[in-house]
Amino acid sequence: MTTLQITPSVATLDLPATAFYRLPLADVLEQVKPIKSDEPEEIWPKSEDGLFVSEEVYWAQYYAHPDFSYEWNDGYLEEKPMTDYIKTATFHWFTKVLDSYLEVNPIAKLMTLEIGFRLALPHKTTIRKPDLSLVLHSNLIALGDTDRTYRGTFDLCVESLSDSSKKEIERDTKVKKGEYAGIRVREYYILDPSGVHQAFYYRNHQGIYQPIQAIDGVIRSTVLPGFQFRIADLSRRPPLISLVTDNVYRNFVHLDYQAEKARAEQERSRAEQEKARADRAERELQLLKQKLGL
Repeated sequence: MTTLQITPSVATLDLPATAFYRLPLADVLEQVKPIKSDEPEEIWPKSEDGLFVSEEVYWAQYYAHPDFSYEWNDGYLEEKPMTDYIKTATFHWFTKVLDSYLEVNPIAKLMTLEIGFRLALPHKTTIRKPDLSLVLHSNLIALGDTDRTYRGTFDLCVESLSDSSKKEIERDTKVKKGEYAGIRVREYYILDPSGVHQAFYYRNHQGIYQPIQAIDGVIRSTVLPGFQFRIADLSRRPPLISLVTDNVYRNFVHLDYQAEKARAEQERSRAEQEKARADRAERELQLLKQKLGL
């Protein structure tokens, strides 16, 4: 690796400190001395998006790649693109709500890390890493605690929309939608803070994804009984503590806080009743004293 060292000539030593930097470029470059180093030149890794590799090579070399996250689409590597803050915030809020539901209803395992699963479709084979995936305990193929890939079919997949290019948008909204429906993923959500491509699907009896119809702006899962969320809240992302009195969330968000708040309210009500009884007794005592002339 080569660095540059600028050494003022003797002729410039009597000049003001900034004078050297106003010299003609040619004079400055004459005084630039390369410093040699034995350190190897750093080489930045490059994406291999679009490279054709066998499935065996993908599992061995690219599934757990240290620098890039790759999916595999019928022989071709597909790099999972980077996200931005607003998408991360939306995804994080949704995950917290879903986590709250599963704490109260522990009926599934939730994965938000890049664990992949193999989709053996009639016309091709792919390996996908959903941004969020869920396996019900009732699923015939369990997700082991130390599994690094899932050998079954997820019951719910969620993708945070990749929108750096038209190809990325179509990958989430069309390609993966078709793949997930074909492999029988029961629900598929696409989170898009802009709202343009945001969608929530369930798989009907014909194996086709149908939009989950929002009622009063609320999406209700067909896979997770009682799990629901308001679409507008994906943009607002209100603190969960503010949802404890919201009928959409109150059955599974911060139930411990709700119970503690209810106990505190009961204690306050009991204290007020005791005080009211004491005040009433005091008034009756004073009236009695007046009647007795005491």
